[in-house]
Amino acid sequence: MTAPADISGVRLIIDLAALTRNWKRLGEFAPRAETAAVVKADAYGLGLTEVVPALVEAGCRSFFVADPSEALAVRALTPQSRVFVLSGLNEANRGLYREHRLTPVLNSVEDIAVWREAAKDQTSPLPAALHVDTGMNRLGLRIEEARSVSTDASGLGNVRLELVMSHLACADQPANPMTGEQRSRFEAVRALFPGTPASLANSAGILQNAALGFDLTRPGIALYGGEAIEGAMGPMEVVVTAQARIVQVRDVRKGERIGYGATHECADDSRIAIAAIGYGDGYHRIASGSGVPLRKLLPGAHGHVAGERVPLVGRISMDLAAFDISALPDKYVKQGDWIEVFGENVALDDVARAAGTIGYELLTALSRRAERHYLPVHTRTH
Repeated sequence: MTAPADISGVRLIIDLAALTRNWKRLGEFAPRAETAAVVKADAYGLGLTEVVPALVEAGCRSFFVADPSEALAVRALTPQSRVFVLSGLNEANRGLYREHRLTPVLNSVEDIAVWREAAKDQTSPLPAALHVDTGMNRLGLRIEEARSVSTDASGLGNVRLELVMSHLACADQPANPMTGEQRSRFEAVRALFPGTPASLANSAGILQNAALGFDLTRPGIALYGGEAIEGAMGPMEVVVTAQARIVQVRDVRKGERIGYGATHECADDSRIAIAAIGYGDGYHRIASGSGVPLRKLLPGAHGHVAGERVPLVGRISMDLAAFDISALPDKYVKQGDWIEVFGENVALDDVARAAGTIGYELLTALSRRAERHYLPVHTRTH
């Protein structure tokens, strides 16, 4: 990939064509369902202002965000799309939802009361989604509460249910029986609201089992090229490549140490490339090779430069990281070159595993210091 010259030490090259192809591929897994898009946290760190229009052009008509502030940003980009707000409705902001035609996800009987009050003087019913908890115990009505809503003809007042939904807790672990248990509970919930579209599948659910698709799917991480199911990239394309500028190449003698804490001792005379990326950019210090894993822990991160994979050595600091390029011929790497820290050649989720975390966290932690360069939808083909 190429990108315009820039002044930052870190650049993200974001392939919008790959993003839209991922969205279309995810739709093929559940062809009878509408494919929405989850664009919370600034489209997983990649930028709402570019991601949303690309998805709208590809045909996406429903978006999910975390809170009203994100919803307003999406509404400004796509006046006609449905914008579902996963949480945050309250008495103080209900007028904002009405004014901007935002669809709240109702997670509690309190949410229902707030939205019913907002709708009572409207000439047309106000739309809403109803979230019912099927086992995750994070957000959502309990099943018995949903049953009460379904049997009370006046309970919703002038509110029109556009969706009944739940969220899968363990779909990224195909062998975990909880997904089947949640599906069974959700089938029962769905039956309480005949004629109302239903939604259960996140990215992992879409890829795991077409039967989880129901009427609308809600892909997130898979859109952006991350692993939805641990250890399985599936058919998704890489969307973002993170590169850091090499600011110095230095020779380090055998026995000398590198970085804070002097944690890495060179076993031989070495050539070290110092790259302008650190935890201030979202490149986690723990990826230096230590820490408590959330999933499988790899021994340390790598970079990719001059066609070769090279190891990270020493501790990542706020603005800098060191890579051992001793295996490359002299003069192959020079000051000013770029080293890939994740992307086409170094998997995002491998870097995440080195940091004891997940790709979601790495993407959403990318700081604004990293310049974002977008490859337009129509400029790249396979």
